Amino acid sequence: MKKMLIVGAGNGGMALLRTIHGLNNIAVVGVVDLDPGAPAMKLARTLGIDTGQDVQPFLHFRPDVILEVTGQSQVYERLCSQVETGTLVVSGAVASLMLQLIAEKEKWFDAWRIRQRELDAILNSTHDGMIAVNRDGNVTLFNRAAERLIGLSAKEVMNTWIEDSIPNTRLDHVLRSGIPELNQRQRLPNDVSIVTNRVPVTTKSGEVIGAVAVFRDVTDVLSLTQQVTDLTSMKSHLQAIINSSDDAISVVDTAGNGLLINPAYTRLTGLSPEEVIGKPAETDISEGESIHMKVLRTKKAIRGAHMKVGPLRKDVVVNVAPIIIGGEQKGSVGIIHDMSEMKSLYSELEKARRIIRTLEAKYTFSDIIGESEVMQTAFEQARQAARTPATVLLRGESGTGKELFAHAIHHDSDRKYHQFVRVNCAAISESLLESELFGYEEGAFTGARRGGKKGLFEEASGGTIFLDEIGELAPGIQAKLLRVLQEKEVVRVGGTKPIPINVRVLAATNVDLELAITEQRFRKDLFYRLNVFPIFIPPLRERMEDLGALSIYLIKKYNQEYGRNVEEIDAEAVAELSRYHWPGNVRELENMLGRAMIHMPFHEQVMHLSHLPVLVEERVIEKSSSIKQENGERSLQEVLEETERQHIEQILLTQQGNKTATARQLDISVRSLYYKLKKYGLE
Repeated sequence: MKKMLIVGAGNGGMALLRTIHGLNNIAVVGVVDLDPGAPAMKLARTLGIDTGQDVQPFLHFRPDVILEVTGQSQVYERLCSQVETGTLVVSGAVASLMLQLIAEKEKWFDAWRIRQRELDAILNSTHDGMIAVNRDGNVTLFNRAAERLIGLSAKEVMNTWIEDSIPNTRLDHVLRSGIPELNQRQRLPNDVSIVTNRVPVTTKSGEVIGAVAVFRDVTDVLSLTQQVTDLTSMKSHLQAIINSSDDAISVVDTAGNGLLINPAYTRLTGLSPEEVIGKPAETDISEGESIHMKVLRTKKAIRGAHMKVGPLRKDVVVNVAPIIIGGEQKGSVGIIHDMSEMKSLYSELEKARRIIRTLEAKYTFSDIIGESEVMQTAFEQARQAARTPATVLLRGESGTGKELFAHAIHHDSDRKYHQFVRVNCAAISESLLESELFGYEEGAFTGARRGGKKGLFEEASGGTIFLDEIGELAPGIQAKLLRVLQEKEVVRVGGTKPIPINVRVLAATNVDLELAITEQRFRKDLFYRLNVFPIFIPPLRERMEDLGALSIYLIKKYNQEYGRNVEEIDAEAVAELSRYHWPGNVRELENMLGRAMIHMPFHEQVMHLSHLPVLVEERVIEKSSSIKQENGERSLQEVLEETERQHIEQILLTQQGNKTATARQLDISVRSLYYKLKKYGLE
């Protein structure tokens, strides 16, 4: 600590003493003056500082600096001759300059303190809460409104990291991103709802050096809005609302005289304001009793009254209610609906419903034919899936009816009145599929639509999206689909902002996804997201007992398309169909019956075996394939499947038919084992 001696106790000495006494690391060892009553001498004694009339006793303290403020040059010279080496004597001129600088500094600090008090008063008097953080995320401002709204004191929060003290302010996000977040609704930890603006604080060069949040209680905002709305603005708003309404409005006073009508009333009745205002309520009635007068007498609302109004005798329905202000009736107000317009709107609504139905699921469970045990199991699983929001994976061979099940599940779910969007993942090229599924922003690529485009996931939000042929997705799109399933949000192509969606996903595939995962053609994590509720649709060869009913159903369908009247298929034809193993499943059966019906004479009503030439052709193909296999002309895939079938059969025999032990030894899931057993006919 530096020691300082002041020589001269006038006003200059007192100014120096006041300034120096409040400084850290400086100690005033004494004040010397010939006048014991000088201002600085009195102040020094008040502060407990030694005083005297002679310098010599104070030199024993070995002061580091002696300030000579007597203004007499001989005193400065005498002091210089008396002090030891290491003590600095500051002359009166220099001390005077120091006094001026100190005075300027004090004046500046006084002004700064005043401004600071003014700023504090402004910040603490505002009704808006304010929080500021520096570039490190430490709180530098926390006003009284913030204390009141958040329930923490400034002492608890100041100079602490914002996430530690107030976790959900998002000021740390604004610090990192540099992007303002305006008019955001937020719920504080103490359940107070606020509206907040969060903005970064930047330098001229754009560097983020802090962030500020300004917020207020939502209830305060609403209260303030009500206070601002005065009677004049309220009247003008109400007049604008009444005039812009498409419903005809009529208001009468307590005597039943017209008080107000809107343009819609004039369009409906053909009566101008001059013909109605101030006139009796019965003026506009062509047929019927005045509902206004009945309401004025009874003080009770009347709804759904039919009458005819105006010179054109328009059919209308009237709803009239009393106007009660402060418990006193002031008149009545009537809403008049044009019945012809309502009928037109109803017709438009029905038309819209028909259009919407084309966007919804077309089929229900009643459209799927199957009384066999395996189909009943699939039905039961599908109905159970419809009652849950879980992702469903429909598995089965091509042509088994996976899309019909998807339609039926959506139709049986609580999303049945919302969109059902179908996507064939194999029918759209990879370059287009991403933008079709997830949408794109304006300028995302050459030819992108101005303003961007919603993707199919956004279009399906609130409803269901059906992803057919999911096993054909490219790896890049698989990754984006996985994010959609995990985060329930999409990011458009060329965009960065995630868009939340509420969509139920149904997927279907005829691909062996377990094998595709092994061959690294399908992501394992995506498989787990899709395989939440798997449903296996059995092939036709495993439910031959349904063949007859299916055939009749399909024949009736083609009757409508081809203008035929075929009523049944004979037993011999069904028996022949039953001997075929149907690799194309129901789709192949549908195709075969359609072709058979085309070749039938118009007058025949029963389909016979002779009408089924296509089945013979299929057997020739099957036989050719069999000969091809016997000759060793099999593809690599066929060889691999045959090897897999033989290995599974061998392990199953070793484990004496225990499927759990077999799956464990094969290192696959029990569900995958059941799928492969069905695939290779080893059930």
